[in-house]
Amino acid sequence: MQIHKLYTKDDLASFGLTGALPAHVGIIMDGNGRWAKKRLMPRSFGHRAGIESLHNIVRECIKLDLKALTVYAFSTENWKRPQQEVNTLFSLFIEFIVKEIDELDANRVRIITLGDLAAFPDRVRICMENASERTKNNTGLTFCLCLNYGGRAEILRAVRNIAASGADPASIDEKLFSDNLYTAGLPELDLVIRTAGEQRLSNFLLWQAAYAEFVFTDTLWPDYKPENLRANIIEFMKRTRRFGKVVE
Repeated sequence: MQIHKLYTKDDLASFGLTGALPAHVGIIMDGNGRWAKKRLMPRSFGHRAGIESLHNIVRECIKLDLKALTVYAFSTENWKRPQQEVNTLFSLFIEFIVKEIDELDANRVRIITLGDLAAFPDRVRICMENASERTKNNTGLTFCLCLNYGGRAEILRAVRNIAASGADPASIDEKLFSDNLYTAGLPELDLVIRTAGEQRLSNFLLWQAAYAEFVFTDTLWPDYKPENLRANIIEFMKRTRRFGKVVE
């Protein structure tokens, strides 16, 4: 289904969004397990509810006409979780893509993955690769799924790639380094949102977050709604971004 109506200026003004929106938003989707525990349900119940929140937030980013959304779906540390939970997450990743791909493609969303897919079962890897291939020429929102992703691992990968290229050390600058990250070509990260009350990055986009603004919310991810996203963006827009400069 195509989302025909992006928000008008009047719509945005009614939400309090009257300035420049962030181009690239990153979200650490936290709290699925706690949400399920509060309801005396297994963690898988929370993960499934979290997928529904992701559906709604991606649609909201399309309507807001954001350039990029990056979500932390599966970290390099998540392999430490019980195997049953890991398998459930794998199944939900596939289910999400299968259910959403037609709508995302119709709305010109480009899907990319950040992280090392080689460690995943073939069924997960192939599903993600097919989604990326199908949408690679789309020019709307770039929707980035961090899968088997860790910021430290990404930095080490960039260093190895640059070393393997034989680059003169004197020629290595921030642009060359950024060009060897998974996020090469994406807009600079403007805003990082973490749900469920935790206030840390947990190895998420470490290089990219150097000058990003951070918003932490106590809302558990399955309860995170489009209105929460808009409120967090409003908070971002109220801040003065200095980028190391003195602002009079």
